[in-house]
Amino acid sequence: MSLRRSATRVQKATHNSGRCWCVLKRRQRGNVSKATKPSAGQLVPQQRSGSDTEQIGATTQSRDVSPASNPVEEPVVVRREDSPEPSALAEWDRLVDTCPGTDVTQLSAWSRIRGLVGYRPTYLLAYRGNRLVGGALVLRRTLLRWIRIGYLPYGPLRAEGDSAPAAVSGAVVDELVALAGELTMMFVQPPEGATDVTDALLARGFRVSTAGIAPAGSYRVDLTPPIAEIRARFSKRLKSWTNRWESHGVTVRRGDERDLPLLCELMAHTAARHHFDPPSLDYVTTLYRELAAGEHAALFIGQVHNKPVCADVVTVVADMVRGRLGGFDGSGEASKLSVPAAVRWEILRWAKEHGHRWLDFGGLPEQMLYDMIDRGIHASDEWPSAQRAKLAFNGTAFRYPTPVELIRPAVVRTGYDFATRHRIGQRALALARNTLRGNRTAYHSGPRQAME
Repeated sequence: MSLRRSATRVQKATHNSGRCWCVLKRRQRGNVSKATKPSAGQLVPQQRSGSDTEQIGATTQSRDVSPASNPVEEPVVVRREDSPEPSALAEWDRLVDTCPGTDVTQLSAWSRIRGLVGYRPTYLLAYRGNRLVGGALVLRRTLLRWIRIGYLPYGPLRAEGDSAPAAVSGAVVDELVALAGELTMMFVQPPEGATDVTDALLARGFRVSTAGIAPAGSYRVDLTPPIAEIRARFSKRLKSWTNRWESHGVTVRRGDERDLPLLCELMAHTAARHHFDPPSLDYVTTLYRELAAGEHAALFIGQVHNKPVCADVVTVVADMVRGRLGGFDGSGEASKLSVPAAVRWEILRWAKEHGHRWLDFGGLPEQMLYDMIDRGIHASDEWPSAQRAKLAFNGTAFRYPTPVELIRPAVVRTGYDFATRHRIGQRALALARNTLRGNRTAYHSGPRQAME
């Protein structure tokens, strides 16, 4: 087990044009302390006078003098672990399940799924005393024997209701920057609502990323209103189909692990239409088995006269149900019956019945996000037809915080930038991205632009 603890005091401080982060600890009687690097799992405080801020390397430490009336606030301690104890993993998973705006890609099960395609996990676990208050699951992989890549999808996270969330984010950002310094490339897609994480990493040397480690945005339906009100917002055609599917022999049932070969067969049909490689049965089985064990995945099968023609796997975390894998055989009669929409309608009702807040239909292309969010366009024939089908549910397009990256040394960064601007390099990067993603497929829409 690899274990590294770092204890720093965090508060926001402005240094030049960037934002520096430090861990804030209030002390009584105006005493000031500064944490030094712990040894063998201990925190070793040292007293130091003064109120200035000094920066050493990439870590900023700040000393604060607080009024004697303020209570003592425990510092945030971040532990870096490659193989946490089972109890620590269970505690981490419970935290992930309470954090809105993240994804199953932060669950410990995801590290086992991604282990099939060569990834190794590193957990950054942030504690205040004995209480887990935040952290991140970073997935690492080595390419070409010397390019060490790390990526963090929809993290870092912080516990809901913590008294000092900025201190938690700052402590995890400090450790994330330290980890990035040991890698060739680090890519981070912060979770929804964590624009402060993007800002903090940009201030620490990261830059805006276009690598596509996770969808930049998506399309989702709010499940809070009554089901009749949700249905009333559907397009006229979709609303009509909800009353006609049964008479045309279209039904939807829950699936289980025995249906996974069928799912892979149907994904092969989708892959052939959209020209991408579907994942293997072993990968799909591991994904479903790991997530379903914790009730984080569900499988739905669409049928026409009892013949399966469509299958969707959705994942569940916190208040979000999200489309993850899908396949559809659109030949014959099924092509005229909007069976994928029937499956989504059943998923929507199931998610509503189980008390979830959102149904996410999966990532949207950047052009659609730009048109819908920035330009206010609601429909366009230039958008991919498979993506336009989502709009019939009359949901909302949204963006995640800006993704960031750190690529070092300079020669690698220069080569990477050159590749992104030229066709041959773009093809090589696309091949590398496909390898990193583990051949993840789309939700009836072709390959997603995501590593997770």
